Amino acid sequence: MTIKRRQFLTTLGITTLAAQISPVIAQSQLSPQTTIKPPRLKIGDTIGLVSPAGIIEPKDIEDAKQTFTNLGLKVITGAHILDRDGYLAGTDINRAQDIHTMFTDKSVKVIMAMRGGWGCNRILPLLNYPLIRSHPKIIIGYSDITSLLLAINARSQLITFHGAVATSTWNQFTVDYFKRILFNGEKLTMENNSTKEGKIEIITPGKARGKLIGGNLSVVAAMVGSPYLPSWYNSILFVEDIGEDPYRIDRMLTQLKNAGILNQIAGFIFGQCTNCQASDEQSFTLMQILKQHIKPLDIPAWYGSMIGHIKDKFTVPVGLEVEIDADNGTIKMLAAAVI
Repeated sequence: MTIKRRQFLTTLGITTLAAQISPVIAQSQLSPQTTIKPPRLKIGDTIGLVSPAGIIEPKDIEDAKQTFTNLGLKVITGAHILDRDGYLAGTDINRAQDIHTMFTDKSVKVIMAMRGGWGCNRILPLLNYPLIRSHPKIIIGYSDITSLLLAINARSQLITFHGAVATSTWNQFTVDYFKRILFNGEKLTMENNSTKEGKIEIITPGKARGKLIGGNLSVVAAMVGSPYLPSWYNSILFVEDIGEDPYRIDRMLTQLKNAGILNQIAGFIFGQCTNCQASDEQSFTLMQILKQHIKPLDIPAWYGSMIGHIKDKFTVPVGLEVEIDADNGTIKMLAAAVI
């Protein structure tokens, strides 16, 4: 361990906390492989807002405070939430420190990213996963936040949540799933709305069961080869993206295929690929690309779930056992995601 690394851990108070982590886990009598569910939310609980990726503006915080006050939550913000370091919301160390602080703060019951952008992959080696496991709580976001959700699920065995960030559009659809899954602890079947955006396209019909794993496709592809991805064996892979030409989707799915990931999964969901039109007339369409890669797997699969850079968003529990139905485009939770 380098001197800088020691100084970083000491600054976070992790040296002191390390002595507390083992007893907490021992008292729970859980094996390191046991999946942990975070406690559900209650009216009056505190939400901790952090900026682990791109920079934000002060108005973003004020708008977020209003949103969560309306949901009956108190709000605190990370010490470095308005920091700037180039295009990042502060240095890697400070962004990681805010994550640790929120997990160890007993008053905080849910941690939410202000926005995505880029930067979460950079802080994965700095996170203390035993510390996170010993302080289980809800962490939610999407896009670049995929890195945190997958790494924490893989290394801390904690159910995480792919859903809205603080700067998202908190409309009735999004709020409904957020409240029913995280407040009420319901075991839901997620089903698209009846709008044009809710139309699904079946790739391969059928039903499948497995742990729901995934997030932003670009981020997942960028994590391949790292030690921060969960097991893909018999999982249900869900992905989404924005502003990617079909050839780039082709490239990323090819990477997942060549890494042996696609051959392990039991089902596949592509949420929404926002603004992913082809830039030239000779291009494959997005659906052609999906059928080329997914159809030969002979697993239930569809396109169009309400997951991604869209206004109406599911709150998707990462690491939870689900049953999918590609014919109807539904995701059935087989258990509550919170306790």
